Parts: sequence; structure tokens; C-alpha cells
Amino acid sequence: MNKPTPLIKGAITGAVMAATSLLLIYTKQPPDTNLQYLVYVFYAAGIGWTLFDYSRSDNYSGKFWDIVGQAFRCFIVVSLIMVVFTGVYTAMHPEIAEEAAKLYKADLLKEGNKTPAEIETLVETAKKQFLTGNIMLTIFGTLISGSIFTLAGAGLLLMRRK
Repeated sequence: MNKPTPLIKGAITGAVMAATSLLLIYTKQPPDTNLQYLVYVFYAAGIGWTLFDYSRSDNYSGKFWDIVGQAFRCFIVVSLIMVVFTGVYTAMHPEIAEEAAKLYKADLLKEGNKTPAEIETLVETAKKQFLTGNIMLTIFGTLISGSIFTLAGAGLLLMRRK
């Protein structure tokens, strides 16, 4: 039986992360719960799975950039899946943007340094840009955390081999 490629591992990892996100949303977990870190645990585990399998394969060279390249293939697919998930979910639930706009307006009113017309303009702009902003945060968040997990995993793998 063939072992799954890093791309397939990334697809599996991304699907598990998206399913976990949906589970947390539909069980109405508060945003500040520690359960949110479960998504990152699955992310790190998917990259770790890719690195571990690569270290056991005949293709393993022991070179840092070869190791990073394997994990990169995994986490790029994860990032793509999470961006699509975020975009689709946010587009299907415009009430999230409405709620965020209400909270933003409340913060602006609490600050008290803007006129009502300025506040309305800022809130409308934020509402229009909510989807784009959410997708940008997802892109950068998954790429940065994927890079950190990859570099840490590659470093640990090289230290273990010595």
C-alpha cells in the first residue's frame, strides 16, 4: 500500500481542522475557550505526520531544506483549505459581520473621539471589508503557524538524528 503524499496529508489535516472549527462553532463554544487550540494541535500533528513519514522513507536525505520542503507541501494545502473554508463560511453567515460591526461601533462610541457621521462611515467600511479581512487573517495565520510548526519539526528531526 502506498503511503499518502504530503499533499494528501495536508488535505486530510485541513479537513480535520475545518471539521473541528465547525464543531466548535455549532457546539457554541466561546471564542476564548482553550478548545480553540485543538485546531492548532491538529495542524501541528499533520505537519508532524508528514515529517515523521518522510524521515522513515527511502527518500530521506537529512538535509534541512528537503525536510522543510516536505512539510511545506503539506501546510500549503492546509492553508488553502482553511482559506476556502473561512471564505465560504463567512460569506454564508453575514450575521457575523453585522455582529462585528455592532461591537466595533460600541468601541468607537466608548472612545468618544469621533463624530456620529465618522462612526457610521467607519462601521460601514468595516462591514464591507469584513470578508476580505477575515480571509487575510486566515492566510497569514495559517502560513505563519505552518512555518513555525515546520521549522520546529525540521529542527527537532535533525536534532534527533544526530
